[in-house]
Amino acid sequence: MSTKATPGTAALQKAGIAFEVVEYEYDPTAGQTGNHAAAAIGENPDRVFKTLMVLVDGRPACVVVPVAASLSMKKVAAAFGGKSADMMPPAIAERSTGFRVGGISPFGQRKRVRTALAREALEQPYVVINGGKRGYLVRLSAADAMTATGAMTADLLA
Repeated sequence: MSTKATPGTAALQKAGIAFEVVEYEYDPTAGQTGNHAAAAIGENPDRVFKTLMVLVDGRPACVVVPVAASLSMKKVAAAFGGKSADMMPPAIAERSTGFRVGGISPFGQRKRVRTALAREALEQPYVVINGGKRGYLVRLSAADAMTATGAMTADLLA
């Protein structure tokens, strides 16, 4: 484990979750940041997951989905028992989580929110998820990611 702890990795350590830090050179001009991250670390994009902050019926929630996938807001709302879902505005996501956009992690957020992990994660031997800053990822099992966040699995993709 890295000595450069973030709130995300500190939360994983505190929970006794095994993980490996994977760092890469973050490029803010890369466009599809998650796909860029997967390519930069030489990882299958099906195993690299992005963290998105959403509002379900106006209440914050977190979804963790494969980087190459598109989110279905209708499915997100249904997963959380709501009627509608929208992306959380970036400034609000940053204030809510304590992380910068491009470095939002589901682990160690300022305030724990309802979290859903795309069911596709369970098909992978491991997942790679942001560890709490740009260019800083963690590799761990999907089961451990769920334990650390209290996440449910759900059908979230378009």
